[in-house]
Amino acid sequence: MTHHQLADEPTPALTPVRHLTLRFSGTRRGARLAVQQFTEWTSLPYDSDPARAVALVTAELASNAVRHGTVSGGDFRLVLLLHPDRYRIEVTDTRPERLPSRMTTPPTDETAGRGLLLVEAYADRWACTVRDAYTKTVWAEVQHSITGA
Repeated sequence: MTHHQLADEPTPALTPVRHLTLRFSGTRRGARLAVQQFTEWTSLPYDSDPARAVALVTAELASNAVRHGTVSGGDFRLVLLLHPDRYRIEVTDTRPERLPSRMTTPPTDETAGRGLLLVEAYADRWACTVRDAYTKTVWAEVQHSITGA
């Protein structure tokens, strides 16, 4: 088992309160669904700061999976996990050899390459885990408090 991390992955102490796994063909529609599910599970408003953070992080991870993580015609898996104190977004794709890297400054002359800086800014923690020769999972967590779950 290969394990590549860009941040410490938490020890799963508690089973998630809610769990949803979806498979998408090479599209970016997962972000809208993730926010809808988040607001339903937490009863937080769609325009709340945590919901906006979830939308942005999910959109970036899904976009990266479509752009860099799948072979032509491939798909990716989106897993949404609601824990009592955090919402976890996991995107698994089929390109384990293409690992994301942390940037400290955005590329000045590029129009792309800033997505992970946004993930870094809006997620409380994120990392990449490679568990086999066929897939990698990029995950991110956004802190919240459950009001209606």
